[in-house]
Amino acid sequence: MTQPFAATPSRIAELARCTAVFLPGDPPRTGRVALWRPDGPPPTGHGQVEEVTVVVPEGSGTAIRPVPALLLPVAEALPVLTRARAARTDPAAAFWGAAAVLALQLAARGRLLPGLTPTDHEAWRMGPLGPEDLRRVAELAAAMPPEAHAVPLSRAEPLLLPEPERLVRAFLDAVADGLPRSPAAALAAGGPAFAAPQPRRLPEQRAWAEEVAAGHDAGVRLSLRIEIAGLTERYLPQPGPADTEAASPRFRAVLQLHSLSDPALVADAAHVWAEATSAAGALGPRARMDALLALRRAARAWPALTPLLSAAVPDALDLADEEITELLGPAARALEAAGVLVHWPKELVRGLTTRAVIGPDGAAPEEGGRPDGAEVPRAPLTPSFLSADALLRFDWRFAVGDQDLTRAELDRLAEAGRPVVRLRDQWVVLDPHEVRRARERSRAGHGLTPVEALGTALTGRAETADGSVPVEATGWLAALRDRIAHPEEPGRRPVAQPPALAATLRDYQLRGLDWLHRMTSLGLGCCLADDMGLGKTVTLIALHLHRQSSPEAAGPTLVVCPASLLGNWQREIERFAPGTPVRRYHGPARELADLADGEFVLTTYGTMRRDAARLAGAGPWGMVVADEAQHVKNPHAATARQLRAIGAKARVALTGTPVENNLTELWAILDWTTPGLLGTLSAFRRRYADPVERGAGAVPPEGGLPGADPAAARLAALVRPFLLRRRKSDPGIAPELPPKTETDRAVALTTEQAGLYEAVVREILAEISGADAFARRGLIVKLLTGLKQICNHPAQFLKEDQPRIAGRSGKLELLDELLDTILAEEAGVLVFTQYVAMGRLLERHLADRGVPTLFLHGGTPVARREEMVRAFQSGRAPVFLLSLKAAGTGLNLTRAGHVVHFDRWWNPAVEAQATDRAYRIGQTQPVQVHRLIAEGTVEDRIAAMLERKRELAEAVLGSGEAALTELTDAELAELVELRGSAR
Repeated sequence: MTQPFAATPSRIAELARCTAVFLPGDPPRTGRVALWRPDGPPPTGHGQVEEVTVVVPEGSGTAIRPVPALLLPVAEALPVLTRARAARTDPAAAFWGAAAVLALQLAARGRLLPGLTPTDHEAWRMGPLGPEDLRRVAELAAAMPPEAHAVPLSRAEPLLLPEPERLVRAFLDAVADGLPRSPAAALAAGGPAFAAPQPRRLPEQRAWAEEVAAGHDAGVRLSLRIEIAGLTERYLPQPGPADTEAASPRFRAVLQLHSLSDPALVADAAHVWAEATSAAGALGPRARMDALLALRRAARAWPALTPLLSAAVPDALDLADEEITELLGPAARALEAAGVLVHWPKELVRGLTTRAVIGPDGAAPEEGGRPDGAEVPRAPLTPSFLSADALLRFDWRFAVGDQDLTRAELDRLAEAGRPVVRLRDQWVVLDPHEVRRARERSRAGHGLTPVEALGTALTGRAETADGSVPVEATGWLAALRDRIAHPEEPGRRPVAQPPALAATLRDYQLRGLDWLHRMTSLGLGCCLADDMGLGKTVTLIALHLHRQSSPEAAGPTLVVCPASLLGNWQREIERFAPGTPVRRYHGPARELADLADGEFVLTTYGTMRRDAARLAGAGPWGMVVADEAQHVKNPHAATARQLRAIGAKARVALTGTPVENNLTELWAILDWTTPGLLGTLSAFRRRYADPVERGAGAVPPEGGLPGADPAAARLAALVRPFLLRRRKSDPGIAPELPPKTETDRAVALTTEQAGLYEAVVREILAEISGADAFARRGLIVKLLTGLKQICNHPAQFLKEDQPRIAGRSGKLELLDELLDTILAEEAGVLVFTQYVAMGRLLERHLADRGVPTLFLHGGTPVARREEMVRAFQSGRAPVFLLSLKAAGTGLNLTRAGHVVHFDRWWNPAVEAQATDRAYRIGQTQPVQVHRLIAEGTVEDRIAAMLERKRELAEAVLGSGEAALTELTDAELAELVELRGSAR
């Protein structure tokens, strides 16, 4: 049975655990990768399943036996193989994954040649391969495990297996031939057949193909050695009064031949034609013919070499200025793609390097002390050097070799307009166009706001219209960068706990207080992103008290938080800072008259949004705090816009989840705390978010580590000083916390659920297949929502008014079993659901069973929420039903020893926050987390996506249903298909 292969993440992960062999084809793109399980049934469902004869270990020897395997075209197998390489679950699959990465790297470098197969089919192959490429191929082939080429060539004795290096070369050609074929391919190959997807025989092109092959499969390769005529004082013109006005020396390109079998064997073409040296003779009798064939292709890449083709001896070529300029840029790249390298004299200084220097113009501000950077400005107010209208100097610096150029020298080089000039008693080769661009850069006025300059100093790179350049920070800017990037200064005394704080801060909380003080005293905003339950609130209260001791920093603190946290904030302030005035700015009677300097003002995001102008006018605020700052993750929403309008001496964000779905949310938080740090949103997406979020499947650069992501590293360097991220699992953070156990509990659907599930899948997939793009996205969301509700309970999906609840849901039956055990232990349990309707069904069902419950959702008044929390914590109700969105943050429910996620939010960060209602400082009993998953359904297949979101957050310090709306019809069908025991 053959079905289209759907390369979904879960499917790729499943196939990456199989073993693999490559089966070559003619033409190469018809080759296939066979995947099978040595100790289990074949992977089925998509692709072609056939029997493949392989050699397997048996006893002390081997045996030949057929195995059922999934056969995939090489192009479709690439994501599976690269995933297997990273996971290393099977040696053979990991090997072919390494071969796939090598093939993609070669293809990215343009190592592609047209030609004909032995059966006269047009095909692309990998080439030309230089000495380093051939070495990598040979090393890879030498590392091939036996399982990776375990397909016998015949059943005759002795047993013969494919030769490793030949098999690797065939695989590389299969990748090359399977790449997308475009009109450009036809132009490059000289015929439309090489752009056609269907194989074609072209026997009439055999002579042309043999010529191309001979030019690249010959025993020699070519290079050009650039010489300055004589390269001695006697031949070189001497400089005149103005160095760059000296006459240019004469340049020529000398043709060299290299042996492919012995890279150390090299000879000039003149010596080969004259047979004048032993090296020339060692290249073999075909050296001249091979060299001419290679030279013909090189001349196509750089027409300046054409005269050598008609020369009696193709020994050397005199070069004009414009040809030198070409060899400094596009000609060298074209020749390299044709397998010809260009070697410049070591004595010749070549190339212009660029960097930028950023720093203050003149002395540092008064707060900073000395302008040499020995002391960093420490003013508690936002100082002038961090204001938007105080631009810092951005100077371009240019160098030739290790010598910096003066402005006058750069002008003379640009005016000379020649590629070869005399500079400081030596000849240098420069691209005149590049020199002129450098002069234009140096003349253009350019400045950065201090916050932009600080961000550039932290990453060490500046983004310009011509690309990224290295940056050097100077003066107090360099000292400021060092202070916040490396806060553990030797001999520095950290901030002490404020005397007015009625608590003893833990060591990590004291470090957090010191970090908050350091950042806010410099006028920089910051984000404290500790896990929920690690005491962000008490640490912020300590910062408020500490700032009251400094007249420049003192002032009222405005806390903006969800409505459910108003009571918690007030209780914590009254508990830890007794005597500190605190008011709730919420409800119809809210007012802001007579604010005291050290007062706390608590408000909700909704009230702040309505009264932003009034709150802004009540300042100056000593500090504005955004608690659960993920509420401002959408920078275009009214909440985020209004919050930006409220000025303060310091801005602090508190959140346990700085990245919930994507990195844009991190930008929104930090652009509020420290505007301008991460640049504009579009620039942030281009420079960081898009590369990092795509980076999971990226091919590593040659010589680079798999998974290494330069964009993620730069973003981490930029963000790390402004975001303090700590987890309960970090060493020394919360050693008193008891263990936490997380369990996925799979449960089969009932017959009713399974019938509804399949009917909905069938009906809506049919609608999706004929819908336009806009309607399609809505239908997919409808499908996923309906399937999740069916997995919960049929009555929720059918919206029944008077439902029969018991006996219709596998999840409900499992919940009853769990509650029986939990209640027998007299323990408390939190049950989270994302649907209020499901919560009401659970509330009614448990009431029928006589189980005391509480149900908190978005419509519960604030006062009632606080009453519910007290009732649960005191043990008056053992089961607390909670709406995930309304109760997933801010509540302290440490009486619970169990947390049940009845349905999945499809966001691991949100689920983790909900779990932290129980697993937080103050918890003394082990916490067991139960995630209920309907077996064989879309819920069962979403786990891999959740793990990928966790990886995204970790890379810098995931999207849910929105990303699923972009799946193809085949991918969507594979995701929602009902399988296995669910039937």
